[in-house]
Amino acid sequence: MNKLLIVSLLALAAAVPAYARNTPVTVTLQSVLDMPEASGKLDGTVKFYLAGSPTPKVVKKFGEDTSNAKTNAFNKSAEAACRWNALSALIKLQDKAKREGANAVIEITSYSEKVPFSSPTDIQCSDGAFLAGIALKGTYATVGK
Repeated sequence: MNKLLIVSLLALAAAVPAYARNTPVTVTLQSVLDMPEASGKLDGTVKFYLAGSPTPKVVKKFGEDTSNAKTNAFNKSAEAACRWNALSALIKLQDKAKREGANAVIEITSYSEKVPFSSPTDIQCSDGAFLAGIALKGTYATVGK
């Protein structure tokens, strides 16, 4: 009887990932930049331009990079978790841009479950039952004013 119970519990545990939620959530980049938390963390020395959005003249490119962020999604709306993750990813991109000598990150696309999402105004996150995540890919650049 104990063996049957153990086998049943193991089968149930193996089936749980099949029920895991993983929903794409879309928010505007501007809503992330407007977060009160962003004002203390994004200092304005690095600008962010999504793929397809108007970008000032590119003077120099420094190469591409990806920034990933995950957060506990428990007790948060999907949009709030997405914005929080996006802010974390943008902070990482800003810090690396400064180290590279860039004043912008251009051609930014987001990825949800390795599926690219490109919009001139929006980014996309992945909202799970317990974790939310985002991956942003962009190119470090110096742009004109």
